[in-house]
Amino acid sequence: MKTLPSTDVVIVGAGWTGLLMAKELGSRTSLSVVVLERGGPRNLANYIAGMDELDYFIRLHMMQDTSRETVTLRHDENERALPIRQLGCFLPGSGVGGTGEHWGSLYPRLIPECFQLYSKTVEKYGVKKLPEGHSIQDWGITYDELEPYYARSEREVGVSGKAGNLKGKKIEGGNIFEGWRSTEYPMPLKPLPYVATLFRDAAKSLGYHPYSNPTAVTSELYTNPEGVTRRACALCGFCERMGCMIGAKAQPSNVLMPVIQKQKGVSIRTGASVRRIVHDTAQAGGKARGVTYIDASGEEVFQPADLVILASWTLSNNHLLLLSGAGNPYNAATGKGTLGKNLTHQISFTAAQVFMGKPLNRFMGAGGAGTRIADLEGDVLDQSNLPFIRGGILQAHGVGYQPIAIFGSVPQSVKSRWGAEWKKASIEYYDRTGTVSFSGEHIPYKGNFIDLDPTYKDHAGDPLLRLTINWRDNERKMVEFMTAKGVEIARAMGAKEINVFPGYRNYDVTRYQSTHVQGGTIMATSPDRGVVNPYLQHWQIPNLFVLGASTFPNTGSANPTPTILALTYRTADALVDRYLKKPGPLA
Repeated sequence: MKTLPSTDVVIVGAGWTGLLMAKELGSRTSLSVVVLERGGPRNLANYIAGMDELDYFIRLHMMQDTSRETVTLRHDENERALPIRQLGCFLPGSGVGGTGEHWGSLYPRLIPECFQLYSKTVEKYGVKKLPEGHSIQDWGITYDELEPYYARSEREVGVSGKAGNLKGKKIEGGNIFEGWRSTEYPMPLKPLPYVATLFRDAAKSLGYHPYSNPTAVTSELYTNPEGVTRRACALCGFCERMGCMIGAKAQPSNVLMPVIQKQKGVSIRTGASVRRIVHDTAQAGGKARGVTYIDASGEEVFQPADLVILASWTLSNNHLLLLSGAGNPYNAATGKGTLGKNLTHQISFTAAQVFMGKPLNRFMGAGGAGTRIADLEGDVLDQSNLPFIRGGILQAHGVGYQPIAIFGSVPQSVKSRWGAEWKKASIEYYDRTGTVSFSGEHIPYKGNFIDLDPTYKDHAGDPLLRLTINWRDNERKMVEFMTAKGVEIARAMGAKEINVFPGYRNYDVTRYQSTHVQGGTIMATSPDRGVVNPYLQHWQIPNLFVLGASTFPNTGSANPTPTILALTYRTADALVDRYLKKPGPLA
C-alpha cells in the first residue's frame, strides 16, 4: 500500500456536503484539504454537449454502478436479504457533485416539530399515540437554532420562492404553515406550470392554502454572496436525472466549484473509492488516522489526515463506518448499539394520475416547479382521531416530461398495454396527463435498520450493506388517507379520468420512492442514542465528523437537501470557531 504525505483534512465525498465543507474550510482557514470522490469530474460543458434523454433518464448515466456496488434488502429479520440488481426506488449519484447534480432542486425546510418529534408528539397526543415498535427520538437541536443556517444556504444556492411566515407574520401566497423565516427568499417565484395552476385553483376551492414550491432554480439573473452568477431558467423541462445545460439549476459544480477552484488549499481527487477509515479504538483514545482508498489505477492508497470528514450519501456513510468498525453496530433484538439505527425513506407516491381533456404544455417545466398544500402536514393536521400520526404534502409539479421516459401513461379505461390501441391512447394523453403526488414523513422503527450482509460482497471483496426495512400500519393508513385527499383534488381539477394509487404493501424497490434515504449514523445528545453529537462529531472518535441525511433521526415531508446544507454550515462554524482552537469533543 502506498502512503501519501499527510493532509490537515480529508473529506470523503464531493457532493453538496463535502464540497460545501471544503469551500468553508478553504476560505476561512489555512488548512490543507483533500476531497476524495469515487466518480469523475463534472462541468457545464459536459451537459451542453451531451444531454441525451436515453443516456440519462433510461440508462441512468449519472448514477451509481450497481454491478460494482449495491445493497441487499429484506423486509424483516426472518427473511434472507437479496441484492438490488437495478436501481429503482432510489438513485444515488456518482461523480463530482454527486446526487446534487441530478436532483430535482426542491428547497423546502423541515417544519419545526420534526426536530423534536418525540417530545412534541407526546406533549400533544400522549405516549399511547406513538406507533408500536417505533424508535422516535428528538434530534438534540431545534428549528430556531438551525434557522440562520437555512437562510444562509438559501442565499448560497440561490432559491426562488415566496415566504409564508416572515418573522412570525403570515403572508398569503406563501406557505403559512412553515416555520418562521428571518428573510425573504433571494429570488421571486418562477412562472407556474399550467397543471400547477389547475391544482392551485382546485385546492383553494376545497378550502386548502396552496403555495408555489421554493426551488433552487433561478427565476432571474442571480449572483450569490460568493460572487457566483447564474442565468435565469429557460423552463426547458430537463432537470431531474441530469445536470442543467445552462447552469440555472443549483448544483455543486456551478455553485461551489467556482469558489473551490480559486482556493489553493483545497484539492479534489476523482476515481478514489474510499474503503476504510483508519482509526484507533475508543479505548486507545479514539483518533482517526486517515483513510485508505483504491485509486483510478487500482492501487490501494493510505491518505493520513488530522481530521476526517465523511460526506457521502446516506448508505455510503453507513457502509464505510460499518466496514471500518467505527461505532457500535445496532442490534434490533436487544436495542443496543447505534450504528445502523433508524433507517427511514421518505414516503413518496402519486396519489392520483390525472387525465385531462385539454393540453397541459407539460413538455415545459423546471426542477420542482409546481404548487403544494401543507394543510395535511405534521401538527397542522389534527391526528387525534386518525389511525396514524404525522402526515405530509400534496402537490402538482410541472417539471417537464420526456418523450421516451414518460411515454405510455394511459387511463385504466384503455385495456391494452401494447399495440395500436395503446399507442393511439399514449399519443393522445401524452400532453394531457398530470399527477397529484404526496410526500410524507416516515416514522423510524426498531425493526428498520442497516448492517453488513453476511453473504454478498462488492467488487472489492467487502460485504455489501444490508437494508432491513418495511412499511408498517402507520404508513399504510396514512397513504390510504392521503390518496383519498389527492383524488378529491384531482376531481376538482376537472379530471376526465383518474388512475388511483393502489396503496402500500411491502417496501418495494422497483417503484421510484425518492432518493431521500435517512438514518443509520443519527445524531443524539448522548452516545447511547446516536453515532454523532448534535454538531455531527463522532461520539467515540472526536476528529471524525459525519455529514448528510444519514445523521437524521427521522425523515420529514420536506426534501432533505436544505437541512443537510444548513447542518453542514453549523458544523463548519463549530469546526472553525471551536474545534480547531481546542481539538476535542464539542458536546
